[in-house]
Amino acid sequence: MTTLLITHPCFVDHDTGPGHPERPDRMRAIDKVLAHDVFKDLERAEAPLRDDVEEQIKLGHSVEYLEKIRGVATGPISRRTQLDSDTVISAGSWEAALRAVGAGLRAVDAVTAGEAANAFCQVRPPGHHAEDDRAMGFCLFSNAAIASHYARAKHGVERVGVVDFDVHHGNGTQDIFWSDKDLFYGSTHQMPLFPGTGALKETGVGNVFNAPLRAGDGGEAFREAFESRILPALHNFGPDLVVISAGFDAHEADPLANLRLVEADFMWATEKLAAVAATHSNGRIVSMLEGGYDLTALARSVAVHVKTLMDVGT
Repeated sequence: MTTLLITHPCFVDHDTGPGHPERPDRMRAIDKVLAHDVFKDLERAEAPLRDDVEEQIKLGHSVEYLEKIRGVATGPISRRTQLDSDTVISAGSWEAALRAVGAGLRAVDAVTAGEAANAFCQVRPPGHHAEDDRAMGFCLFSNAAIASHYARAKHGVERVGVVDFDVHHGNGTQDIFWSDKDLFYGSTHQMPLFPGTGALKETGVGNVFNAPLRAGDGGEAFREAFESRILPALHNFGPDLVVISAGFDAHEADPLANLRLVEADFMWATEKLAAVAATHSNGRIVSMLEGGYDLTALARSVAVHVKTLMDVGT
């Protein structure tokens, strides 16, 4: 089986404005690197605009929140509307947000049906900061959390494990998973840093495993955190599906934080998570793009991540 890449041209239409780090050029940089001949065997699909997407969003968000975002996003927007100091809605944001969710749903459908070994969703806006009833940190809908709930509701997947190696803690995923013992959330992230969550003491119902790192930490500390805290807990949980919140802003070149990872660290983490998936979930992995704001580092990191998914999926 192959690796499935899911994306859509509309993701560049989510206009965050001049100087915003979560910008359309992120998609263009990834498009360019994934056009290389080494990725010719990728299966490619467009992120769908599904008729049922709003019903699926309600698996992770309140009805009131969905209606609020729809009202702002589909109302009269002259250029851009600020939801908070970081999070922006433009005329192109509603379709982009719905297709970002739809990409996760399509990926879950593909890997659970055995149509693909694994899948990478190249989407924006990202999702892991969006809480049940609150947009924040560039995020509108919690793409990974919605995909996880959908896997259980639609495909009978019992236990879903989300691992997040974005440099920022995924407070939204943690919030949505907090009280559900059959949903696992594990995160490595810089702390202290936005959004201020992700301490070791935050454990949910025994299903949340945070591994905070300090500014200046590099690959050695990252790998130790993975091997001592995240991977043992994930193995013990025994996921039927592994979902990766694949943020690449822990790279040493990224302007928004101070960890010192390099491409080899992301390749290593992908291999380790693939090994867990091979043991517990028949290799099934859905990876969803989160952060990464230095364009060169982002493109190179996505390339090694996707190439590793291709290698482990064959």
